[in-house]
Amino acid sequence: MNDKLNSSAAWSWNDVRFFAGLDWAKDHHDIAVVDAQGRNRLSRRFNDTADGWADIRERLVALVGPDLSVVGVSIETCSGPAVERLLALGCRVYPINPRSARAYRTRKAPSGTKDDALDAWSFADALRTDGHAWRPLTPEDPLTQQLRLLCRDEVALIGQRTALVCQLREALHEYYPAALEAFDDWTMRAAWEFIIQFPTPQQLAGATRRKRQSFLTTHKLHSPQTQERRLAIFARADQFCGSPAVTQAKSLLAVGIAKQLITLEAVLKQYRQRIEELFRQHPDHELFGSLPGLGDKLAPRMLGECGDDPARFEDHQALQCYAGTAPVSYDSGQKRMVKIRRACNKHLRAAVHLWADLSRRQCAWAQAYYEHKCKQGKTHAEALRCLGQRWLKILHRMIQTKQPYDESLHMRNQVAHGSWVIRLTEPDHQLLKQTAP
Repeated sequence: MNDKLNSSAAWSWNDVRFFAGLDWAKDHHDIAVVDAQGRNRLSRRFNDTADGWADIRERLVALVGPDLSVVGVSIETCSGPAVERLLALGCRVYPINPRSARAYRTRKAPSGTKDDALDAWSFADALRTDGHAWRPLTPEDPLTQQLRLLCRDEVALIGQRTALVCQLREALHEYYPAALEAFDDWTMRAAWEFIIQFPTPQQLAGATRRKRQSFLTTHKLHSPQTQERRLAIFARADQFCGSPAVTQAKSLLAVGIAKQLITLEAVLKQYRQRIEELFRQHPDHELFGSLPGLGDKLAPRMLGECGDDPARFEDHQALQCYAGTAPVSYDSGQKRMVKIRRACNKHLRAAVHLWADLSRRQCAWAQAYYEHKCKQGKTHAEALRCLGQRWLKILHRMIQTKQPYDESLHMRNQVAHGSWVIRLTEPDHQLLKQTAP
């Protein structure tokens, strides 16, 4: 990759001489290139193969020369294989929002005509006319990128586990009510192994008391508070259950789901170990790990989504918009409204929501701020979004200074600036006044 692209500070819009648009698909892409005067210089469809990308590279080199950093490429995504390959070529990549992409397409074809070549050309010309205000993607640190991808995949796998648990509970409801009564938590391995060992109510009721008790002891479920209750449920499991036909059919499904859950849990354990290992290796692990509420799971997610580049966000408001905590205002004539921001990083927004909620348990001012917003009439989610907005401002400053979070320093700064938030925690406020230098 061109060394010039290794530093975002070296990037200049004035260096871009050719403007390209890429309409990407799964197996092929359409590219259009225009010059500074808007003249078409290249329009081609190519396959998403090694030969296809090699052909496009040769054509771009023939058009602009060996330095492809003079080519800006507009594309309707900010991640994925196509973006990675464009960055590897040395091009400057400018992501375009899908809603903006539709507007640019309509501007070029008001009749409603649509095809891939038209999309590529409209993206290229939009970059030529408006690209000076767009921010290009910069090559990402491999460690941060891997951490982000692993965390996203882990969340997706957890979602699959939740779906399988729901399917298992539904199957048991039809033929095995005793199992649902005996176990409250169906995310634990012992409950899945119970279904594998005793797939039907008849097999459970027909087993000896010693065998049923042995299962509970083996899986560390033999506490005095629950053991006798479970054994009583096991003994009468066949008294209220599904018909023989339903039992035979649904027991096969339940065992199959239980085996899938055990396999999936082993994969999730590998993901968790790998994520924790990479997070410990990252230079900013202490920075994100110092924030209240960001534990072993959320801290890597926040680091992966926010990144470690101080120049990635112009200010804290850019980070807040990216995370979806900043509201969208609509003010036209007599109509004024404020609504939630939908165009954002959904993964980061979910992480910030969890972070804000967990921070209330460890941070006095965060809990006071949350309660204040609730008294103003905010819902639980709205109050957490407001709290997340405040946390992101702190996080942005930490990324700029590379200094971990210091609760006492933050409180002293609040006192020094006369923040209204500090007055919500009055005892701590008075203590800080007495100890302030």
